[in-house]
Amino acid sequence: MLEGKAVLRETDMPGQMQSHAMELAYQALDLHEVSDCQSIAHYIKQKFDDVYGPAWHCVVGKDFGCCITHLSGSFIFFQVEMMEFLIFKDGRDFSESKEEAIGVLQQFQKSDT
Repeated sequence: MLEGKAVLRETDMPGQMQSHAMELAYQALDLHEVSDCQSIAHYIKQKFDDVYGPAWHCVVGKDFGCCITHLSGSFIFFQVEMMEFLIFKDGRDFSESKEEAIGVLQQFQKSDT
């Protein structure tokens, strides 16, 4: 486990969600080897999906950069000692996408007749 304090690099998440993200990072570091970035990221992603709905992404590693598109209010990038954590939500909830797809299909079928 890493003992250092989390250092916030950038975010647009609400404060409570930020705290939850950092808490989950510490939990993941307790449960997994520090070198197992994939398991740490998967743990955090699953917990965010469970609490805040689907379509969350989590990247964990050392010394990386990124350029992403995310939903407003769903981005955090922080560091615990040498480990960096990027968590964000991309796109819409799957339930909305499914409903939109059905609506488009129905419109298409109406115009076809």
